[in-house]
Amino acid sequence: MRILILSASTGGGHMSAADAIKSYILKYNQEAVVKIVDTLEYISPLLNKTVSGGYVHIVTKAPKMFGIMYKSANKDGEFLSATTTITNLFSKKLLPLLENFKPDAIVSTHHFATNMISKLKNAKIVKTPLICVMTDYAPHRAWISEHVDAYIVAHEDMLPTMKYMGVQEEKIYPFGIPVNKSFYIKQDGKSVLGEIGLSEEILTILIMAGSFGVKDILEIYCNITKIDLDFQLIIITGKNKKLYEAFEKEIFEGDEISKSTKFSDKIKYYKKRVHKKQTKLIFFTEEVHKYMQISDLIITKPGGLTISEALACDLPMAIFSAYPGQEEENADFLLKNNMAIRLEKGPNCENSIRNLLFDRKKLKAMKTSCASFDKSSSGEQIFSLLERLINNRNIKNKKEQLIL
Repeated sequence: MRILILSASTGGGHMSAADAIKSYILKYNQEAVVKIVDTLEYISPLLNKTVSGGYVHIVTKAPKMFGIMYKSANKDGEFLSATTTITNLFSKKLLPLLENFKPDAIVSTHHFATNMISKLKNAKIVKTPLICVMTDYAPHRAWISEHVDAYIVAHEDMLPTMKYMGVQEEKIYPFGIPVNKSFYIKQDGKSVLGEIGLSEEILTILIMAGSFGVKDILEIYCNITKIDLDFQLIIITGKNKKLYEAFEKEIFEGDEISKSTKFSDKIKYYKKRVHKKQTKLIFFTEEVHKYMQISDLIITKPGGLTISEALACDLPMAIFSAYPGQEEENADFLLKNNMAIRLEKGPNCENSIRNLLFDRKKLKAMKTSCASFDKSSSGEQIFSLLERLINNRNIKNKKEQLIL
C-alpha cells in the first residue's frame, strides 16, 4: 500500500491532520509506504510563502474583509477564487511527484491539493482514488471538486449542505477530523499535575495561547484571575516567543528558582507571583494531549484541529476571537451542541468564565456533550475506506485489461 498525503501549511491544522492519518495507516499496515507532501512548498517555495503569508495577513489584519470573501466564495455560481487560479496554473507541477511515488491512493487535507488532483483526474492524466479530508466543521465550496472519490467530514450535520453543493451522498463519510491517537489515551491527572506542581483538588483551566494576539490573551488572563474561586491555570504559548515573554512579565516576578537548559522545553518557577492563581507557563510541548486530558476547561481559538483534539479529550471550550469564516462556523457548531461558551473582549470574559465555573452542572453537561461526540474510530475508518477504494480500483483495472 502506497499512500500519498497532500497537505499545505496555511495553518497548522492541515498538516496535523496529515500526520494523524499517516500514523493510523502505519498502525494498521506496518508495511505501508506513506509520504506527506506540503503541496504548495513542493510546487514553489515562493508560491507557498505568498499564499500562506497572504492568508495569515488578511485573517489577522483584515478579518472582516476575509469574512466577506469567504461568504461570497461560498455562494452558488460565484466561486471564482485564488483556488481556481492556482489549480489551473500549477496542477501539472505535481506530475513528477505522482510518477515517482506511484501512489495507490491520494489523501488530501487541503482544498488546493484536492482541486489540483481533481483537475488531473478530469484530464484523465491521473486515475488514482482521491480522498478529501475536510478540516473544519462546516462545508465550503472551495473543498468541492468533481473527481473526488470520498469526502471525510467532521460530523453528520454537514451532509445536507454537501448534497446541496452537488456532492453525492454515497461519497460523504462523517468519520470526523482525524487527530493523533494520543488524544484518546486517558491520563493520570494526579501524576501529570504533580509533574508540574499543580493540584488535582481544584479546577484546571488550559489556555492554548499561541494563535492569540498578545494584548487580547493577556487581557483574558488578567480578567479571569480576578475570579473569586480556587482554580489553577496552564498556559501553552507554542513557539510564540513574543507571547511567552509577555506572559513572563505579566505573571511572575522575583528570582527564578529553576529552568531547563532547553528553551523549547522551558517551564519557569518563581518565588513570588503577581497574580493569585497558580499558573504554569509552557513555551512549547509535544504533549498537549496530556494537558488537555487533565484540564476542566480550555480557552482557545476555534481552529478545526484544535477543537477536534479538545473533543477527543472530552474537554469543554471557551471560544475567543474567532475569525469570520471557517472559525466562526466552527464556533457556531460547538455552541449549538453545548460544547463551548463564547468569550467576548473586555471584562465580560471574566463574567462568562465565572458563571461557568460556579455552575458545575453546566460544566459537567458540556463535558458530557463533548464525550458524546465520539470520533475515536476515525483513523480506523479512514484506513478501511482506503483499502476498499484501492481494491475497487484494482478490480476495475483488471477488468479493463481483460477487455483490451
